[in-house]
Amino acid sequence: MRKTVLYDSHLKSNAKMVDFAGFMMPVVYTSITEEHMYVREKAGMFDVSHMGEFYVKGKEAEKFVDYIFTNDVLTMNENQVLYGMMCYPSGGVVDDLLVYKINRESFIMIVNASNIDKDFKWATKNNTFDCTLTNESDDISEVALQGPLAEKILNPMTDYNLSNLSFFTFIYTKINGKDVLISRTGYTGEDGFEIYGDHEVIHKVWDEILEAGKENVMPCGLGCRDTLRFEVALPLYGNELTKDITPLEAGLGFAVKLEAGNFIGKEVLVKQKLERTKRRIVGLTLVDKGIIRHGYDIYYEDTLVGVVTTGYKSPSTGETIAMAMIDRPYDKLKTELLVDIRGKKKKVIVRNKKFYQKSYKN
Repeated sequence: MRKTVLYDSHLKSNAKMVDFAGFMMPVVYTSITEEHMYVREKAGMFDVSHMGEFYVKGKEAEKFVDYIFTNDVLTMNENQVLYGMMCYPSGGVVDDLLVYKINRESFIMIVNASNIDKDFKWATKNNTFDCTLTNESDDISEVALQGPLAEKILNPMTDYNLSNLSFFTFIYTKINGKDVLISRTGYTGEDGFEIYGDHEVIHKVWDEILEAGKENVMPCGLGCRDTLRFEVALPLYGNELTKDITPLEAGLGFAVKLEAGNFIGKEVLVKQKLERTKRRIVGLTLVDKGIIRHGYDIYYEDTLVGVVTTGYKSPSTGETIAMAMIDRPYDKLKTELLVDIRGKKKKVIVRNKKFYQKSYKN
């Protein structure tokens, strides 16, 4: 079992540790609800050092990334970040990821921890371009500071005025004299920053942010990271995205630029858009009492029409809600369906899957 550089720090803070993608990671420190609301109201800090980082460098780096990535890399500005997917020829998803453009000959790909080896093999297999692809994941650590007070806490510590860092951009700068890369993307629906550096730097930065933030920041685990992303309908690979679910079925067409480039899987996705998907991910609200979980079956009367991809009682709204993959035509708003909760069918209603309003920096 692998450990991040912050493992001992988590233990000192009484975190409950679990196996996640082969790493011992904190799932909760106090309670998922308390940590969730801290991020919504103040700021929370996450250890995300388990994420993967691939570097692409060379004359055709831009062409290569554009070929394996669904979003439009060719129109990116330097220091811009884009969200998108790597797809199989079938249109199913290898992984969803972030691409950081340093310049036309230098990119960073941030991939999910559970997919690092698979993603690197896939990208390497498809690299027929004049560029090199390296897996730097073992040498880089990362923390994410998320919440409405994130900028106020972090800005006095940096050499760069973070109020000038716009949404989905990044900068190389220093935190208390230490070299870091800071981006502003977020996976919680709140404003926030991702901080990358070598292991020693991130170990120090973690302690320094907690000290500087004092009562306005707390360490948070993967438990509330999942509830936070779910409330604003952000996908989790393995739930809303898989090798058998396309980006269009997942409702992520904004990150699939069918009019640009010739990325892997494009032909299938063009056809799927023209013919309309036969199913899609929607939101559900539970009318009856109970909790909806990933994998629960969804019915229209006695007909199986879908499956829950993620379900929780929302800490921010108090509602029991879910995202689910539903066959058409049972996906229409306000349609009444049934969810099988441990052998008992409970009523749910189809709704918009954005359960909570995002609060990103404009």
